[in-house]
Amino acid sequence: MALWLRDIKLSLDQQEEQLSGLVARELCIARDELEAFKIIRRSLDARNKRRIHRVYTVEFSVADEAGLLTLHAENRRLETAPQSEEVALPRLTQPHHAVVVGMGPAGLFAAKRLAELGAKVSLIERGRPLEQRVRDVETFWQSGDLNPQSHVQFGEGGAGTFSDGKLTTRLRHPLRQTVLQTLVEFGAPKEILLEANPHIGTDRLRQVLLAFRQHLLALGVEISFETQLTDLEIHQGRVVGAVVNDRDTIPCDSLLLAPGHSARDTYAMLERHGVNLEAKSFAIGVRVEHPAALINQIQYGAQADKLPAADYVLRYNEPESKRGVYSFCMCPGGEVVNAASEPGGLVVNGMSGSKRASAYSNSALVVAVRPQDWGGSCMGGIEFQRRWEQQAFRLGGGAYRAPAQNLMTFLNGQPGAIRSSCRPGIVEADLRQALPDFVTSGLHQALPHFDRKMRGFVTNEAVLVGVETRTSAPVRISRNEEGESLSHVGLFPLGEGAGYAGGIMSAALDGFKGAESVYNKIVNRSIT
Repeated sequence: MALWLRDIKLSLDQQEEQLSGLVARELCIARDELEAFKIIRRSLDARNKRRIHRVYTVEFSVADEAGLLTLHAENRRLETAPQSEEVALPRLTQPHHAVVVGMGPAGLFAAKRLAELGAKVSLIERGRPLEQRVRDVETFWQSGDLNPQSHVQFGEGGAGTFSDGKLTTRLRHPLRQTVLQTLVEFGAPKEILLEANPHIGTDRLRQVLLAFRQHLLALGVEISFETQLTDLEIHQGRVVGAVVNDRDTIPCDSLLLAPGHSARDTYAMLERHGVNLEAKSFAIGVRVEHPAALINQIQYGAQADKLPAADYVLRYNEPESKRGVYSFCMCPGGEVVNAASEPGGLVVNGMSGSKRASAYSNSALVVAVRPQDWGGSCMGGIEFQRRWEQQAFRLGGGAYRAPAQNLMTFLNGQPGAIRSSCRPGIVEADLRQALPDFVTSGLHQALPHFDRKMRGFVTNEAVLVGVETRTSAPVRISRNEEGESLSHVGLFPLGEGAGYAGGIMSAALDGFKGAESVYNKIVNRSIT
């Protein structure tokens, strides 16, 4: 057994080597009584800019842990260390062929777990391998030449390949540490095991993905790129095969579907087969881009030069409509990226490198969209997104230049310059024309509130770039408590594209758990 002590504070001038002494003093024991002492979690508390602290959770053992817990029973920060929920499962003794669709986090972790458990795994991805995909995206950002099958949304690593590589999640799942440790084994920095808000950065994440691929191949996983799931082979309500590229069929005992939130043609195919789908809320808005130094100053004050690029989280609820207006996927020291995936449509996102060293920081500012906003039909959310992406494309001049507007101009008509990191470029435009009226109204109400939370946030140094529409999937592929489709036996929807995750970490966890759902059905002889 081990113990945790939470919420230990160090000033910015104190060193981590002092932690064990602070713990020993608080617990009234000698420092050398602390065994296997290590840092578990590290975060930053900048609420009081004059007294910024680093905050730690540490793990350690002592000879009489039960006695120490009894002695400090009133100290709620001292507790028994939680145990991992990862169970050492025996390998399968019967053959089982699983097809995993999609090489985003959910698909990668599902394929890894199933292969480790002894299943035969075929992993298919409609996009290209990372090396080719990066070249395709760079070509698009430089010239505006979009490859509809290889872009920011499709390809090895999923949409997260061109992101900040954030590993934050609101899920307090014990397997979170298992996912982080796996990423470290594949080349992610060890710091992600400690940070409260870990990130890898798009540059380091690509190295991790290449190592992940090699590991899967070593496990015997068959990987096929440029291989799109175009149909299902179904027998008596059971999925028995994956039809790829409209011509070949891969027979399977189970199909784990992790399509990503932009696989719109996949949703349409599922609907044709009567797969149980439901409309799902999401959010749309713009990217706001500030000088990174300004955000750092707002968040840290005089301590800004001692600290890494600052992030923020902002939220506002409209009093009348009750819609949430909030920041999303904040990228400190990053850039705005053109994430278009369809000809004639434009969507933006954010990305940061591992050092978060860009001169700009950006975040989505989005407003909640509900199924009733498009009439409630299952597939209507896709058309709602597409409508505003196409409008943004037109406002940008039709060459994948993103429409942009000075924040003050958008808010009150005050003229201001526009500068942005977004490639292949921006075009000044009235962003009110790129958004539904309720989104424009929500942003207008929220921005003064955000400025009260972060003085200086509303400034003519900030630029809005549109539009951000892919915050999450507009469709959920319904599944039961065992992770299986409500309508089709053998189909296991996974990850963000299935409507069950909201980022790299939560999608990876969902893939891991989905693989074990398949395993449990196999050993219970529910799948043959």
